[in-house]
Amino acid sequence: MERRKIRKIRKRTAVILAAALLMQLLDPVPGLGGVSASSTTQQEIDKTEKEKDNLEDELDKTQDNLNSLEGQRDSLKKELDYLNGQLAAVVANLEELETNIRTKEQEILQTQTTLEAAKEKEKWQYDSMVAIVRCMYERPEDSYLTALLAAGSLSEMLNKADNIERVVAYEQKMLQEYKENRLLIEEHEARLQTEKAELESLQAQAEEEKNKVTELIDQTSRSITKYGNQISAEEQKALEYEAEIKKKEEDLEYLRKKLAQEIALSQAAANGVWRDISEVSFAEGDRKLLANLIYCEAGGEPYEGQIAVGSVVINRVLSSKFPDTVVGVIYQSRQFSPVASGRLGLALASDMATERCYQAADAAMSGINNVGSCVFFRTPIEGLTGINIGGHVFY
Repeated sequence: MERRKIRKIRKRTAVILAAALLMQLLDPVPGLGGVSASSTTQQEIDKTEKEKDNLEDELDKTQDNLNSLEGQRDSLKKELDYLNGQLAAVVANLEELETNIRTKEQEILQTQTTLEAAKEKEKWQYDSMVAIVRCMYERPEDSYLTALLAAGSLSEMLNKADNIERVVAYEQKMLQEYKENRLLIEEHEARLQTEKAELESLQAQAEEEKNKVTELIDQTSRSITKYGNQISAEEQKALEYEAEIKKKEEDLEYLRKKLAQEIALSQAAANGVWRDISEVSFAEGDRKLLANLIYCEAGGEPYEGQIAVGSVVINRVLSSKFPDTVVGVIYQSRQFSPVASGRLGLALASDMATERCYQAADAAMSGINNVGSCVFFRTPIEGLTGINIGGHVFY
C-alpha cells in the first residue's frame, strides 16, 4: 500500500514538472496562441502510464501475495521441524520399547528354560520318593520293617530307623524346595509376561502415535510443496510484471522523446509560414472525411467544440509544417487516434457523421476559426493551458 502511495506522489510530481517544462518550451508567438505536442502522442503517454501504473499495482499485489505465501510456508516449516522432533522422540521411544521387549523375551525364554529344569528336578525328586516308598512298603524283602528286624541289636535297629527317617525327611524337604522354587519361577515368568504385555501395549500406542505424526508430516510436507509451487508461480508472475513494467518505461522514454520532437515541431509551426484559406483547393471527399473525423473526435461535444476540431485540421493544412491537404493531415502517422484505432474507417464506411458535424466541417473549410492558430487538442491535463471548448483544451 505504501509503495502505491509513493508511486502516485512521484507520478503527480512528474506530471507537474513535465507541464512546467512544456510551458517553458512553448513560448507562444504573439498572435498565434499556444502550440504543443500531438494529442495522440500525449494520449499514448497517458495510456502507457496508466498501463504501467496498473502493472505496478498488480506487481504490488503479487508481492503482497508472495509475502503472505512465504509467511505461511515459513510457519509450516516451523511446524514441520516440530513434528520431525516429535517423530524422532517417538521413534527413539519405540526403539527403547523394542529393546526392552526383546530383553523381556530373552528373560522369559531363560525363565522358561529354568522352569522346565525345575519341573524336571521336582519330578525326579517325586519319582525318587515314590521309589523309596515302594521299596519300603511294596517289597517285603526290602521293606522298612524287614530292615529294622534284620538289625543285630537294638542300637543298630535304632540307627537304621534314624537313617531311614533322615533319608525320607531329606527327600521330602528337597521335594518341597523344588516345588517352592518352581512356584517362584512360575510367578517370575507370569510377572515377565505381564511386563512384556505392558511393553507391547506401550509399543502399540507408540506405533499409533508414530503413524499420526508421520501423516501430519506428510500433510505438512505436501502443504509446503503446494505453497512452494504457488510461490514459484507468483515469483514468475512478478518477473513477468517487472519485464512488462520495464518495457512500459522504455515505451514512455520513447514517447517522451517523441513528445519533445513534436514540441519542437509545434514551435516551428508557430514560427513558420501560414497560407490563407483562399489559397487552399479542397478535394472531393474532404468534406465527408473531415465531418466523420469531427464525429469521431467530438461527436458528443457542443457545436463550438466540433468547429474547434475542424479548425485544428484546417490550421494544419494552412501551416507549412504539416501536410497541405485534408487527407494528408488526417492520415499523417500517429496524429489522430480514430485513424489508428480504425474508428474513422468504420465511420466513413457508413457515413456516421451527423448533419451538425457536416455543418462544423463546412464552417471550418470556409475559414471560420474559434481556436486561433492552435494545431493540437486533447482532454485537459494539469499544467496545460489553452483554449477550453467542451471537453477539450486547444493549443
